[in-house]
Amino acid sequence: MNHDQASVGNPMTALREFLKLESASGILLVVAGALAMVAANTPMADWYETLLATHFSVQFGEFALDKPLVVWVNDLLMAVFFLLVGLEIKREVVTGELSDASRIALPAVAALGGMVVPAGIYAAINWHDPVGISGWAIPSATDIAFALGVLSLFGERVPLGLKVFLMTLAVLDDLGAIVIIALFYTNDLSITALMFAGLTVAVLFAFNRLGVRRIAPYVLVGSVLWLCVLKSGVHATLAGVVTALFIPARDEADPENPPLNRLEHSLHPWVAFGILPLFAFSNAGVNLEGLGLSDLLHPIPLGIMLGLLLGKQLGVFGFAWAAVKLGIARLPTGVEMKQVYGAAALCGIGFTMSLFIGMLAFENAGGAGDMQNDRLGILVGSLISAVMGYLVLNFVLPKDRSSDA
Repeated sequence: MNHDQASVGNPMTALREFLKLESASGILLVVAGALAMVAANTPMADWYETLLATHFSVQFGEFALDKPLVVWVNDLLMAVFFLLVGLEIKREVVTGELSDASRIALPAVAALGGMVVPAGIYAAINWHDPVGISGWAIPSATDIAFALGVLSLFGERVPLGLKVFLMTLAVLDDLGAIVIIALFYTNDLSITALMFAGLTVAVLFAFNRLGVRRIAPYVLVGSVLWLCVLKSGVHATLAGVVTALFIPARDEADPENPPLNRLEHSLHPWVAFGILPLFAFSNAGVNLEGLGLSDLLHPIPLGIMLGLLLGKQLGVFGFAWAAVKLGIARLPTGVEMKQVYGAAALCGIGFTMSLFIGMLAFENAGGAGDMQNDRLGILVGSLISAVMGYLVLNFVLPKDRSSDA
């Protein structure tokens, strides 16, 4: 067995590799977002807009897909991101933290609070705006790459239990975001396209039941599923999640390296260092010309900013504290409640998933002009949450501690 196989097969080694990769990706996301802001607010703005609007076509006979670059990034490349998210969720359910009811309770309750409270704050501020209210789910998301990136700055001062808590919470948060997108952010549905999508799902199910262990057939049928979902009115990225559910998580012939682990291990670097930075560069460019602090008082950015900054802290920490006090859950070994508060502040970093949901919300509601306000709230709320989370954790974490303690 080579080194890569060994690292994939060992749960603790795989966890450490995951945390390391997500942390590095967070740094790259910052760079990509900063470059987008520079491009959108300098003489390069026209070049930036032209690049994102450049059309690329794929044609097979009379069938053709012609989309601008930003749509290919948001619909196709993000489907690969969601495929990886689906793989991570399935792995956690089958063999990871989500397979242990005693361990899942705290992050599950915290994730629920971290979705409900921010959404409630946003909805309360935008209740009377028929377009603005469509963005209610924007502050409910957490960007795992950024959150773990900030957490990694503390090195061995961070208890392993706190890292696992934050990672599990973020995975559950992603699962909640997937459900929200599927239920609330769809266009007019095409029954014909959905029927063909159902047939491809049946093929994936058959592959799984028949014990197909090669990855290529799943990817091929998953690509057809993506095309069907793209034409159905349901957002195409959900095809990635559905495909992931059928990738085998166990393999009797190679129990240490099943197909799910192999595919996840292969995709992770491409997503972390390619797809997510490209998505950030394509979507984080906010033209600040004419904008001032008063623009943050507009209901949409204000709702997002307060949802991320206050809603996440109140929701994650409040629900976690209540769960521990009521005996529903227990703190991880070596983790204190004040450290959970620091992690809750980091959960206010929405960025990637918040940008994605915002794009869907205002495209579907016909309020594309509100996307500028939405991005402003996301960027400011995420930045303040990152700084506040860092300051809190720097104060509450031990000054010298081994993460393996």
